Amino acid sequence: MKENFLVICRGAGDLASGVIHRLHGAGFYVLALETQTPAAIRRQVSFCEAVYEGTATIEGVTARKITSVQEIKKVFAAGEVPVLVDPSGAAIAELCPDVLVDAIIAKKNLGTKKEMAPLVIGIGPGFTGGVDVHAAIETSRGHNLARIYEDGSPLPNTGIPGNIGGFTTERVIHAPAGGTMRNIRKIGDVVKKGEEIARIEREDGSYAPVLATISGLIRGLIRDGYRFPEGFKIADIDPRLEQLKNCFTISDKARSIGGSVLELVSAYANR
Repeated sequence: MKENFLVICRGAGDLASGVIHRLHGAGFYVLALETQTPAAIRRQVSFCEAVYEGTATIEGVTARKITSVQEIKKVFAAGEVPVLVDPSGAAIAELCPDVLVDAIIAKKNLGTKKEMAPLVIGIGPGFTGGVDVHAAIETSRGHNLARIYEDGSPLPNTGIPGNIGGFTTERVIHAPAGGTMRNIRKIGDVVKKGEEIARIEREDGSYAPVLATISGLIRGLIRDGYRFPEGFKIADIDPRLEQLKNCFTISDKARSIGGSVLELVSAYANR
């Protein structure tokens, strides 16, 4: 790896964390940029939790929240991943990274341009290789998952979650009301269909129950105290009861996407 070679990753949710983990494991220095209030539901495998907790460790790699770019080298020297609250991406122009990865997974481009770095990679729908980014990567499960498009785009967002254990839309829970999350159960718990897993505290003090839509393991659950509007994605249930460890390890999807990013970054670094 070239000395002082820097990768900046916009986003540190579960898919972005798979990318960051693979790049870090290959020896690249990665700075993650996040919002002030990240909304990841797969919190056990999302480096963005460092924004709330100060640190977040996933499969032996620790991310640490920093408050300024001056702290980056110290965190790198400790073998950790720095996470900076910087939703506008101001640090990109300041640090001039060799590679910029947009892994916000907003299903659209929120302002990333290929002029921002020598190599700019967009993850998922909303990016077009050769137009707004140098390369885009497919996130839809299936034959083309993690395919690299240097001239073209990933599939548009279908709004239908990937099939796990025979379930798609049923396994993902959206808020039945706007308000503040009050969790009753936690990630990794086994629940039955119809069981109350959380409550939403409305502004008027009343509560709306959040019920399990299928039986299985709680794979993802937005953090207690988070405020959101009605319809917001707040939980994910995995019907495969034998897959408890999957709640705490990087998914096959995130690893595959991370591998494609690593391929692109390694090729550029060795060029």
